[in-house]
Amino acid sequence: MHVPDGFINAPVSVATGAVAAAAVAVSLRGARRELGGDGLGGERTAPLAGLVAAFIFAVQMLNFPVAAGTSGHLLGGALAAILVGPYTGVLCVSVVLLMQGVLFADGGLTALGVNITDMAITTTVVAYLLFRGLVKVLPRKRRSITVASFVSALVSVPAAALVFTLIYALGGTADVSTGKVLTAMVGVHVLIGIGEAAITALTVGAVIAVRPDLVYGARGLSKPLELKVAPVAVPAAPGAPRTEPAAAAAPAAASEAAEAEPKSPAPAAAPRSTKRVWLAGVAAALVCAGGISYYASASPDGLEKVAHDQGIDKQEKDHAAKDSPLADYSVKDITDARLSGGLAGVIGVGATLAVGSGVFFVVRRRRDTDPAVTDERTPERV
Repeated sequence: MHVPDGFINAPVSVATGAVAAAAVAVSLRGARRELGGDGLGGERTAPLAGLVAAFIFAVQMLNFPVAAGTSGHLLGGALAAILVGPYTGVLCVSVVLLMQGVLFADGGLTALGVNITDMAITTTVVAYLLFRGLVKVLPRKRRSITVASFVSALVSVPAAALVFTLIYALGGTADVSTGKVLTAMVGVHVLIGIGEAAITALTVGAVIAVRPDLVYGARGLSKPLELKVAPVAVPAAPGAPRTEPAAAAAPAAASEAAEAEPKSPAPAAAPRSTKRVWLAGVAAALVCAGGISYYASASPDGLEKVAHDQGIDKQEKDHAAKDSPLADYSVKDITDARLSGGLAGVIGVGATLAVGSGVFFVVRRRRDTDPAVTDERTPERV
């Protein structure tokens, strides 16, 4: 659903750019809290957020067929929001869109604000709000997280199609009725949403099965352990007066002893290493982008198909980076299609991982030095 240059006029492109910039600014601040929650140090969570961005980039290269002559690909907003949080999720998808536009000429540079508003903000916000609502009403089980992931991802894709139609209605450059665009966009993206839902649910389910503590959307799913003391019967001495049952006296004595004994805080469990998860995620991203992407559908995606059929693409302009060495996800001057596309995918994963991890490391460092955030996480001493 990458919108190219020329689809949307300049005033609306500038307005969506302002919306995107404001959302990214808010997300940078919100991500400071998400990147350090639940006892995981920022040095662990920041690389995971960068990994999510790289993984989304890789899976977006895997176009899958959805109808005759039409394909779809992952948008990633739901997946990012559930794995690392909504604010960090907006940043993850924004980093992916930036890398795609600058390095691979995918998505117009003047339309970057449109794409961030549509693909990063809309999908993340819609998916996460629906996800949280479903988690509250579903049973507190891991399976519920997977079900909620599927439904929220499914809905987020036609929601993005609806937002694109609204943006087109405000600033579309082609003389095509909004009703036709709405019907075509929502119709095909409902089908694409099924693929999005399957990928999101499978990925979230796989991470939960191995490390549920790393899934932001699953925080608080496990109930705290409760210590239960069974009453112990103590036989009374022969001839002693019978006052109260020994079974009742034992817990009372234990309670009094516990109150008299000074309480010491329980030792905090050391955070588990995320090295294996990180390595497995990087390997999966490299395999998807460097190998499986060769077998992706060559059919145009949903927006490209609708734009061609409805005549929206009549005003499309050439991308400013069309002569980039990596334009169209191929390495210039390498004639072998498999090698060219695979190498471009590997470079894209590496670049997205480096930029994404760098952004989140900076956000984490700002969190540690921000007095407001530091005061919030530091308990007040009495």
